[in-house]
Amino acid sequence: MPGSESPPEPQAGPARRQAAEPALLAVRDLVQEFSVPGGIVQAVSGVSFDVWPGETLGIVGETGSGKSTLARSVLQAPRPKAGSVVFRGTDLVTLRGRRLMQARRHLQTVFQDPFGSLDPKWRVRDIVEEPLVAYRTGDPAARHRRADQVLELVGLDPAAHGRRHPRELSGGQAQRVAIARAVALSPSLIVCDEAVSSLDVLIQAQVLNLFEQLRAELGLSYLFIAHDLALVKQVSDRVAVMYLGKLCEVGPGESVYREPLHPYTRVLLDSIPAAAPGTSRAAATIRGEPPSPIHPPSGCRFRTRCPRAAQHCAVEEPVMRELAVGHTVACHFPLESTAAASKNAMPVTSTTARSDEKMGETPR
Repeated sequence: MPGSESPPEPQAGPARRQAAEPALLAVRDLVQEFSVPGGIVQAVSGVSFDVWPGETLGIVGETGSGKSTLARSVLQAPRPKAGSVVFRGTDLVTLRGRRLMQARRHLQTVFQDPFGSLDPKWRVRDIVEEPLVAYRTGDPAARHRRADQVLELVGLDPAAHGRRHPRELSGGQAQRVAIARAVALSPSLIVCDEAVSSLDVLIQAQVLNLFEQLRAELGLSYLFIAHDLALVKQVSDRVAVMYLGKLCEVGPGESVYREPLHPYTRVLLDSIPAAAPGTSRAAATIRGEPPSPIHPPSGCRFRTRCPRAAQHCAVEEPVMRELAVGHTVACHFPLESTAAASKNAMPVTSTTARSDEKMGETPR
């Protein structure tokens, strides 16, 4: 059973193999919108990313940034309005019926609230066997053995816990049952949607250790979604930062944490409580509430709250560009050294040039 120590640093191996193998999951220009009485909610707008075999990609952002909607769109629940989701070489957007169901066998989910995702009337063993029954895997005896096997794998005693109902479990035990159910079909990728945010800190560490253990033993990949950048960094090979339906920065977890390139990422890091009482991490400020996804700002969507915004940010939407090895950012004025900025930045015309004194101005 995993200990209570802090989660280990993720392995860097998958990143080194990217050039030699195709991505397990390749999302391109994904768009998800919802019609509401006030207009159209632009929940996900042109998001692209890859998840490689054996890799954990963390997606982080504040509430309302579109992280969970992105995850559901990848799962085709509901189907996205535009874009492609290529999983194991097949575009899920083009699949229907039984073909989509078979593809989903290799793509499982662990949700935020274990008690909400587990049937309260079922016993633990029946819950774990449910996907095996749905996909008609083996006979009853084989399914029973498989359920016991994965319960042991996640640190639960089949004899002691298999006959219990979810209400008889602690939060950590219930989430282990949800994880056992997710790995029962031997998937390739697991989507973890705020999978530890409802647990206390000690249990969080244990569950995160379990995810790392399963990744090593079963060769799993994860799409790990959370609002806590520090937590995501601990378990992710790469981290993608999302704001108002768009990705604004993607890079190696350690690099994003130590040297963020986007002002929004800097704000997320500065919001992490300081370890020592009486000290503060705050170095960047953020103004106001997030804009409405029904009427997002023109140009850069973060510009209305960004301390570095200029008029150019309102006119032109920034595109992703690589400023360090494997580290990309969508920002006209990223947080980097002057030398690096001069070398890598896109040309800015004289009409958009600004002095240092105007760095903090907010465009109207």
